[in-house]
Amino acid sequence: MAVMKTKPGPGAELRHVEIPKPGPDEVLVKVLATSICGTDLHIYEWNEWAQKRIKNLPQIMGHELCGEVVELGRNVKNIKKGDIISAETHIACGHCYLCRTGLAHICMNGSIFGVDIHGVFAEYAIVPATNAWVLDKKIPRDYASVMEPLGNAVHTVLAGEIVGTTVLITGCGPIGLMSIAIARLSGATKIIATEINEYRIQLAKKIGADLVLNPGKKNVVQRVLEETDGLGVDVVIEMSGNPQAIREAFDALRPGGRFSILGIPDKPMEIDLGKSIIFKYITVQGINGRLMFSTWYKTTQFLSSGRLDIEPIVTHRLRLAEFEKGMELMRSGNCGKVLLYPEDETSKT
Repeated sequence: MAVMKTKPGPGAELRHVEIPKPGPDEVLVKVLATSICGTDLHIYEWNEWAQKRIKNLPQIMGHELCGEVVELGRNVKNIKKGDIISAETHIACGHCYLCRTGLAHICMNGSIFGVDIHGVFAEYAIVPATNAWVLDKKIPRDYASVMEPLGNAVHTVLAGEIVGTTVLITGCGPIGLMSIAIARLSGATKIIATEINEYRIQLAKKIGADLVLNPGKKNVVQRVLEETDGLGVDVVIEMSGNPQAIREAFDALRPGGRFSILGIPDKPMEIDLGKSIIFKYITVQGINGRLMFSTWYKTTQFLSSGRLDIEPIVTHRLRLAEFEKGMELMRSGNCGKVLLYPEDETSKT
């Protein structure tokens, strides 16, 4: 069984598909757990981004997983049957300028599970051996299934100085929540978050935000300035993709600060470069995926140490056949991370 995007337009279907065969440099994985990403929701809803980006339908959706290796391609030597893996979802060519200069995560010829090729919302999935991440046995399988988005949070938060800083995190979806936990563990001294959904506001407080502001009820810039003695925060971690939140965050950042952006606006937006960036002498970073593979090492260390508790962020566990319920939860915002199980493992976790 697999969740497939069969045609343009909203929705997806649960389909019977053949178990795929791995190529020479691939492994076949029995999927133990997978999780829904905002990208999956965009494809499911068929928003403007999905309409422009998705080219190869029908296609199995999904890209976040934990799985057991059950078959090896003939050239695979570094992985064995029975290994439990997560996977780097950006498949790099290994030959372009960017790959050869340490920037494989933004490969010029890269592809992504569930976006460019078949994904992992299925009972079995194919993973290139170079993308398989064999798990530390200390890491629970549920957490392994969210290592990819957790890596996004690790990459964004650690893209600059974080120890002893004040931080504004805009948007408390799952990766925003993970960013709160990473920033707290990495030494940020004050963490302010913004979110409009009450469910996620409470989660942000539980995870460790010092202050959570609802921009629909509070003047975010004014409150941030009050909390920072009129200076503004040292770091902005942008996770919302909301144009208004982005503009307010620029105003709430101190001169000389860091603005790291993972959130993606649905459409092009305007920014006053002079006022918001140039004269403020700030550093603006676009963040894409995870550094391959240094971010994976850091993420593994965070999880295997036992110091990072992401259990409050994993709020729902559903069967794969209940994917529509999971998508509705994501659409409502009344959830953290939603996990899907090809087999009925929800009562065992």
